[in-house]
Amino acid sequence: METTTELKEEVVPLKSRIWVSGADGFVYLLQNIIAGGALTYYFTEIRGLDAFLAAIVWLLFGIWNAINDPLFGWISDRTKSGLGRRRPYIRYLAPFFGLCFILSWVNWPGSNLDQVAMFLQLLFLLFFFDILYTAIATSLYIMPFEMAVSNKARSSIIIWKILFSAIGMIIPLIVVPLILPGPGEDTSFFFMVMIIFGVFVAIFVVVSTYFYEEKNYVKEEEQISFFKAFKATFKNKSFLVYEIVSFSIIFVQTALFMGVIYYFKEFEISMLYTFLMLFIGIIIGLVLFVMKQESWGVKKSMTTMLCIFSFSCFLILFGGRFLIPVMIGFLGLGIGFSGGMFLIPLMNGDVIDKDEEMTGLRREGMYAGVNSFITKPAISLAQAAFLIIIAMFGYIQGKPEGTQSPMAETGIIVAWMLIPALLLLICFISMKMYPLAGPEWNETKARLAEIHKQKEKEYLEKHGIKYVE
Repeated sequence: METTTELKEEVVPLKSRIWVSGADGFVYLLQNIIAGGALTYYFTEIRGLDAFLAAIVWLLFGIWNAINDPLFGWISDRTKSGLGRRRPYIRYLAPFFGLCFILSWVNWPGSNLDQVAMFLQLLFLLFFFDILYTAIATSLYIMPFEMAVSNKARSSIIIWKILFSAIGMIIPLIVVPLILPGPGEDTSFFFMVMIIFGVFVAIFVVVSTYFYEEKNYVKEEEQISFFKAFKATFKNKSFLVYEIVSFSIIFVQTALFMGVIYYFKEFEISMLYTFLMLFIGIIIGLVLFVMKQESWGVKKSMTTMLCIFSFSCFLILFGGRFLIPVMIGFLGLGIGFSGGMFLIPLMNGDVIDKDEEMTGLRREGMYAGVNSFITKPAISLAQAAFLIIIAMFGYIQGKPEGTQSPMAETGIIVAWMLIPALLLLICFISMKMYPLAGPEWNETKARLAEIHKQKEKEYLEKHGIKYVE
């Protein structure tokens, strides 16, 4: 009879969990404001940039994303410093990240009503913002995998990440649409709020780096060349399934954030009731998947989440003019959002653990980079697709709120929900091919935990430090 080795329990200090999660959540907040539709709305509806030019900016930006992310992931894996492989990028780039966010809302001298100047400003700011975001967010995203190996220990970090990420999701979804000025309105208050966000996040992220650290042994591991590392990720079959899900979730989140801004400015649907249901759904999703993840496993939990998420998008797609279907749909969206935030990092961690079994190396940075190489264009595609679809349905830029034609209103709902619903359905089907589940995979995780313990012991003893379990 085959026995299963139990993973030794790991404990990550509470202060480490809170600070790394807070930094990740607040960086996610700024990214969601920029990439979730607010910046596009600001440039097209308030400043007057042609929507077609804005779509081109996002498509060009998507090409840059495909180059920049895997390169940084590889560089960070090879970084050696007293702070570790990830923390230097988080600590020293955070001030520039906050500054670039603030500059995104500044009207450059002479750029108003000049289509070329606004086009170049949007393109320039997106490029620099994303360079900084990639370095910081990638490092923060993979810190739980550097800090722990067991899903239980990682979950203890990810739960906190979800709580802070909820802030990063709720503010762009609810607060930003409320304070975002309409065409011709004063932008002073909105600009002041953006300054506060940028300064606060920069300071918080810098301070956070003094409260968490990576496992010691990974600092001295030698890494393979860039092209070998890039190729090796695609030999991991579980990674390919993960990428289908990851690409779709990023597309869906971007489309949903962007659609909210247009939807509630055009339809007389109660924001109070719908966002209350969203909040309830977030709580239900978090409780459900935290309680069931260990018994169900990542695969079954993810499949359940994708089914609920896809159904909710279809429900709003066909019933988006009526309050009750929208409320039920937002309940499901909340479950999908919180479920995705909790389960995707766990799925990613398992995929990276599988790679370690195959290569003998911890390559979180390269995996995060290649993941972004594939998925970051989803942000650009979601933005461009939304703008193109609403234009096809006759949406007119700059019109007062609530004055678009019925056809244009339909276009907003279609642009908002159709592609996300289909992508999530494809993900649900794809999860049947995901191989990392069951007793055999649990045995692999147990072996990796023992390997990590031995590597940590060898590293400490090499440097004259006694290893304590």
